[in-house]
Amino acid sequence: MSVALRRATPSDFPEVRRITRDAYLRARHFAADHPYMSVLVDVEHRADHAEVWVAEAVGKVVAAVTLTFAGQPYSEIARDGELEFRMLAVDPSHQGGGVGRAVVREIVEHARDLPGIEAISITSATFMERAHGLYESLGFRRAPERDWYVPGEDVLLWVFRLEL
Repeated sequence: MSVALRRATPSDFPEVRRITRDAYLRARHFAADHPYMSVLVDVEHRADHAEVWVAEAVGKVVAAVTLTFAGQPYSEIARDGELEFRMLAVDPSHQGGGVGRAVVREIVEHARDLPGIEAISITSATFMERAHGLYESLGFRRAPERDWYVPGEDVLLWVFRLEL
């Protein structure tokens, strides 16, 4: 599927919130009352401290993602020279049609145009197998030396990296 990636505007925030919530709940990554869900749905905070982007297809927003860089508040793993993307979510009604793949490809193309960016990094929980397959199929490689645990939880997060 062809998508157009663009920076989200405040008018997109309700749809970003819905898509992100619905995608994470449908995948059963978290329960609705999990503390991380409040982070995921606070689009306004994300937009104030990182770059929230949306993907449009078939005339509507079908996915959302957050881009961040080393040293920024939403960066978990980005090092100097890396773009980090987080919270990639595809509207459940558009999953399985290549939207996620198209979004990651657009992120890669965007990163290639950014001065000083030499790689892209992403964190993914060990239980997010579908995401792992997607990242690896697009050339991302595991960086196990950078894996980390969520503070206060027994959740291991894997790091994937793509050299540009």
